[in-house]
Amino acid sequence: MNEIINTMSMQIPAKSENESFARAVVAAFCVGLNPTIDEVSDIKTAVSEAVTNCVVHAYQKRQSKDDLITIECKLFPQMLEVTISDCGVGISNIKQAMEPFYTTEPDNERSGMGFTVMQSFMDSISVNNRNGGGTVVTMRKHFTKEKAQVSGE
Repeated sequence: MNEIINTMSMQIPAKSENESFARAVVAAFCVGLNPTIDEVSDIKTAVSEAVTNCVVHAYQKRQSKDDLITIECKLFPQMLEVTISDCGVGISNIKQAMEPFYTTEPDNERSGMGFTVMQSFMDSISVNNRNGGGTVVTMRKHFTKEKAQVSGE
């Protein structure tokens, strides 16, 4: 992998009203690579799904002020890496959770398409349980060499 151009990290409370803020921050962070509107839209959609999964599933709706979502971004010359993690309950069966239409909350109008959407809009995604509890989702989006030019260089 190439050298890291820039990094960003933030923590937000696991509240649904913070989902739009998270997606806007990540989209703004990657602007330095001159992404297309479609690429920015893809990134925003994937981040939205990952954050929503944290809000809905990680802390099982207990809504404590201590329930945090961590978002870390790394900008490479032709790629954005986004890691979204929580310290919630984790995922008992990651393979099953990543299957289309699988949901742990069918009665709450959940479609079970979160991971499928993330996989569709990003070039790669990995999901792991964190030691001590929680989940880590790492997503990567590659930009074509012709378009990916770091601003200011």
